Amino acid sequence: MTEQLRVGIVGCGAIAGNHAEAYLAAEGAVVVGCCDVDTDRATSFAASAGISSAVETVDELLDLGLDVVSVCTPHPTHESVVVAAASRGVHVLCEKPIAVDSASARRMIDACEDAGVVLGVLFQRRFWPAAQRLRAAIDDGTLGDPVLGHCSVLLHREPEYYSADAWRGMWATDGGGVLMTQGIHYIDLLQWFMGPVAEVTGRVGTFKHGEHIEVEDSAVATLLFESGALATVQASTAVTPNLGVQVRVTGRNGASASVSEYPEGEPGANDLWAVPGEAHYAPVYDDGVEPNVPLSQINARLAPFHALQIADFVDAIRSGREPAVTGREALKSLQIVTAVYESAVRGMPVRIGDE
Repeated sequence: MTEQLRVGIVGCGAIAGNHAEAYLAAEGAVVVGCCDVDTDRATSFAASAGISSAVETVDELLDLGLDVVSVCTPHPTHESVVVAAASRGVHVLCEKPIAVDSASARRMIDACEDAGVVLGVLFQRRFWPAAQRLRAAIDDGTLGDPVLGHCSVLLHREPEYYSADAWRGMWATDGGGVLMTQGIHYIDLLQWFMGPVAEVTGRVGTFKHGEHIEVEDSAVATLLFESGALATVQASTAVTPNLGVQVRVTGRNGASASVSEYPEGEPGANDLWAVPGEAHYAPVYDDGVEPNVPLSQINARLAPFHALQIADFVDAIRSGREPAVTGREALKSLQIVTAVYESAVRGMPVRIGDE
């Protein structure tokens, strides 16, 4: 394939800028259009990103003769956009989470597979060098088979974060709280490191933001993996100050390693690396760092990793291979999150696939 892929961006909110910049830097792709239900926002975004066409609807965007769409809309709307694109033979790169329930995600996956188009989902933190290093240490046996894991997501959000967009913090328009919007990134890393999850037990609560949101601002869970391994998850946006994130893995040989993100948006670091013949602990906390980072700054810090994943996606299409994160791969973290919600309602463990 020698011609550039023609790309359209659906949804012109905060994260769309990272997509536009990434396609601009990627070899073999050009953004030719964007759309948003707010036509003024679409027009403004197109002007700022150097995009020639700004339209109101997905159908109008697809009429531009696209090869690829990037989906940057609120979570519950992903399915309609992905299915529409697939029906027109257009490849799709969707922001996380792939959907807000497993049935919706499966319909998206099936639509793309039936149409013979590629479906990828954004989990750009997999492209951190520290995450790649930990995955490699599992693959080459340095860590041994993972048997114990932990995912700690202790973040800070002000009420203004939720009031900035009407869809935030509502079950119908956001699909969940800290687990669905922030925690899913790190749950994705945990399951990528440790393997398929078989059973989930969870509880959720809303301790700080109850006046502003319907969904949870805090959650805990235990995970049982198909391998017999165990892990714990804690997640919150009710923490002051922001304490960042750590995903930690211990192997059967006793070796342990982690990836930590502090402050939020900063590239992950291997703060713990306790493996045979090599051990260090380098705390990521720094008294001179402002822990409560604005969302715009978090997005800007993530842009280089959006760029890496989007470059991978473009190359996957052009070379006829699967992208780094497929729709089926993205379904795994969604199943874990929805199983936590189901377990919290039912007050009992939930088997993955039964939620």
